[in-house]
Amino acid sequence: MTAATPVVAVVLGPAGSGKSSVSRRLACRLGAAHLDKDTIVGGLTEEILRLAGHDPHDRDNNPYYVDNVMPLEYAALLRVAGDCLRAGTSVVLDAPFGAFLDDTEFLTRASLEYEWPPAQRLVIRVVTDADTIRRRIVRRGLSRDTWKLEHWDEFWARASARDVRWSDVTCVDVDSSGDSVDLTFLDGMR
Repeated sequence: MTAATPVVAVVLGPAGSGKSSVSRRLACRLGAAHLDKDTIVGGLTEEILRLAGHDPHDRDNNPYYVDNVMPLEYAALLRVAGDCLRAGTSVVLDAPFGAFLDDTEFLTRASLEYEWPPAQRLVIRVVTDADTIRRRIVRRGLSRDTWKLEHWDEFWARASARDVRWSDVTCVDVDSSGDSVDLTFLDGMR
């Protein structure tokens, strides 16, 4: 990685895995913009769902959200990433991306559609055990997590069985179960 080549770091993991904590640390370490999907479009998503007559917090089991709103959320996130990258700023994308992980060309198409300059593509898979994730979800107490907790076995089966099939990316697993996160893999990138 050179100063002229920005980094696109996509941080993946289920709700409660520690994505946001890892993303913030990674952004600080890289000097990158931390782009959190929930921060960028969370309030807008809730209002769209409410105006369409849906529970503003029901995303996991809502076909209207999946078919109509979620694609717009990711388009906004990827468009903002393109703006940052064209300005020479590396980005850390903090979002689950679950619906897109099987599409080998997803990130390649996104980079073309949103006019990303050449960038090093890094995927960080945040991993931890089911009990830790469940405790974190309960502790944060967000309304959007109600379905996950009420349908834990179904949620966990989907959340824990995700492989990244994207082409042209470097994948790294980061364990977030402890108090600290090991980001030393970045040392070899500089």
